[in-house]
Amino acid sequence: MTIHLHANDLPDGLTLGPIVAIDTETMGLDPRRDRLCVVQLSDGKGDAHLVQIARGQTSAPNLERLLTDPAVLKLFHFGRFDVAALQKAFGVRTAPVWCTKIASKLIRTYTDRHGLKYLLAEYVGVDVSKAQQTSDWGSATLTEAQKEYAASDVLYLHKLKDALEAILLREGRMDLAQRCFDFLPARAELDLLGWDEPNDLFHH
Repeated sequence: MTIHLHANDLPDGLTLGPIVAIDTETMGLDPRRDRLCVVQLSDGKGDAHLVQIARGQTSAPNLERLLTDPAVLKLFHFGRFDVAALQKAFGVRTAPVWCTKIASKLIRTYTDRHGLKYLLAEYVGVDVSKAQQTSDWGSATLTEAQKEYAASDVLYLHKLKDALEAILLREGRMDLAQRCFDFLPARAELDLLGWDEPNDLFHH
């Protein structure tokens, strides 16, 4: 595994293939309030690219091109949050998307454990540490532990997608999942506009 650290944007000319795993680290859990600090990406081949986003930064042209490229599938776990954080930071609509958490909830109805740690253990055989999840991602210098944690959130998503997609197809829920994925950017935008819990449009 190689972790590449970039300041402010992806480097010119970098291509990550037709499916790119993406995750974000922020200063908190409210994308309207808590700024984006790190965007991590992987092509699923063993390398991770970490982009540190400066406080007040509103543009990352290479990253934005990837996020909005209709030919590149953006792969997330709990994409609802990440898509909202990216839209708040850069004003772009990330699409098309695929979310492993949505897939898990559609097929793993035998459990309420849909966190990435549980899914990677069950389907990929990887035990990842979540110790750095609540650390200070706004720091100018990331620790080695932070870098490894950020990378682990994207390095295995391609394998996880393959496993979950096979079960979605087996159970006849792939079409429903796809419609959920297609709606995800709109769901994230609703969150940014204040229609999240308890004002969710779909809540009673």
